[in-house]
Amino acid sequence: MSSKFLEKLSQDFTELLDDNEEYNVIIKVDKEANKKSFTAHSTVLRYRSSYFKNELTNTTVTVNENNIKVIIKPNISSQVFEIILKYIYGGIVNVENVNTKTIYELMIAAKELEFEELSKEIESHLIDTKAAWIRTHFSFVYQSIFKINEFKNLENFCNNIIAKHPNLIFESEDFKSLQESALVSILKRDGLQVKESDIWDYVIKWGIAKNPDLPVKLEEWSDENFLTLKITLQQFLPHFRYFHISNADIMDRIKPYKKILDEQLWDDLIQYLLLPDRPIKSIILPARSISISELPSREINLFRL
Repeated sequence: MSSKFLEKLSQDFTELLDDNEEYNVIIKVDKEANKKSFTAHSTVLRYRSSYFKNELTNTTVTVNENNIKVIIKPNISSQVFEIILKYIYGGIVNVENVNTKTIYELMIAAKELEFEELSKEIESHLIDTKAAWIRTHFSFVYQSIFKINEFKNLENFCNNIIAKHPNLIFESEDFKSLQESALVSILKRDGLQVKESDIWDYVIKWGIAKNPDLPVKLEEWSDENFLTLKITLQQFLPHFRYFHISNADIMDRIKPYKKILDEQLWDDLIQYLLLPDRPIKSIILPARSISISELPSREINLFRL
């Protein structure tokens, strides 16, 4: 006879969290008024998490007067850590009544604490069921996942959203603080649904924001000012589809900043305007393709591991 009683086992282990006598680890989380301490058992933590295994065997870990090891994680909220602790002991994650921002923070914390299965499950959960929230909080999500660089599926999901709805990032209040690598990734996309000259304007604004000492009036710029902007934008300039910009926009939008372009490229642009059948030396990137797709919006709030 072979029987499995996983649900009862999970319940029994979860009840260990209420044991106020046999614990030998204290984990302090959150900041200021929200600070909270959780008690736990080193044996459970070590076997459930490689992160905690390393922390508990670290000779520099704090030990209090009662010989209890103390781990401090101020960057993880008390609500998030309570969910994680129940996952550690019971293997169950219930986010039925948890707001999406907290679920997102749970994914980040799970990755930091090296719960790969949990972080991947939440990543999929966000992609499959929380597209509307991701779109509403797009700048926050995109910047944070690009900085962490650990959630490739979510990153690709966001990149696809950007291609179809570029205003979510270009028109956001946080655009000027977007990381260079993130903006390069956006510019490389062939399906970006926005006029090339508009992309140029956005990137110019981004570059100027990075150099607040540049004169406000363009007519007051020196060659040194243009060189400063050129250096700032050097990773972006090769990814523009210059030869697919209208003649009017070349003259009205690109020409005022022609000094940040290589001389050969500018000469080729002018030649292409006047004599489009003549060969040029510059590389002509293909025009960006345009496609329209609706974002999913269904909601599912409960999953178990």
